[in-house]
Amino acid sequence: MGMPGTLISVAPTGAETAKADAPTLPTTLDELLRTAKECEAAGAALIHVHLRDADDASSLDVGALTETVTALRETTGLIVQLSTGGGVHDPEEARLAVLDARPDGASLTCGTVNFGDDVFMNRPAFIAALYTRMQERGIVPEFECFEPGHLATVTRLVDAYGPPPGGHVHVDLVMGVPGAMPGTPAQLAACVAALPDGATFSATGVGRTTIPVMLAALAHGGHLRVGMEDTLTFAARQPVRDNAQLVDRAATLATLAQRPPLSPREARDLLGMSAGREGREQ
Repeated sequence: MGMPGTLISVAPTGAETAKADAPTLPTTLDELLRTAKECEAAGAALIHVHLRDADDASSLDVGALTETVTALRETTGLIVQLSTGGGVHDPEEARLAVLDARPDGASLTCGTVNFGDDVFMNRPAFIAALYTRMQERGIVPEFECFEPGHLATVTRLVDAYGPPPGGHVHVDLVMGVPGAMPGTPAQLAACVAALPDGATFSATGVGRTTIPVMLAALAHGGHLRVGMEDTLTFAARQPVRDNAQLVDRAATLATLAQRPPLSPREARDLLGMSAGREGREQ
């Protein structure tokens, strides 16, 4: 038996960076679809989606989200995961309504966290409401943990409400956000030791922590999330060209680690997703 492959997720846009500051950031549907196809070709299996409105502001418009989910399924085989975080000040009801767009998966932030100069609020009751609504609709959560203590929330949710759709727990360790846990190999190792039994994990290294976090995640048997949501610098004084460049680097490192990128179909199996939600791979 070979070593397991690597799930590579791409987060191409985010809610924080202005298009004026990163001209290749995909903020329109056409740009997002082109980016998705390029990233799939480079080795991504999952796309983590934030939308922007006509004024380049973060948007949780359900109609636009539904259109985006449909278009991504029609043009790629990628797993479509929507952000329920949005911007740090988006209201809870709008974040819950994201699930009306019926994506394959959605992010589930597992606690309140300092986020630069802001506070990203996630009340326990809201976290539980998101989780149970995902269960009801068969939407697979990715448990986003910005702090080590957020991992305890994952265990509490599963203990209190049962397993997620598909039965598998997958965590994304978001590391290096100013005000939250650092993006260091030692911190990643501590988080891996605290994962729920049987869980898998991806890791996101923000900014300069990108490469250390990728290498540490691979060394610990984890998976990778990259993208312009998380970093705009490819190397010192070298801006990121586009999202496909970041996916290609992650795929190269995964292959060197003898854990090549998973296809979308293989990634669905890993995450416990229904084959009936596949796009072009049906």
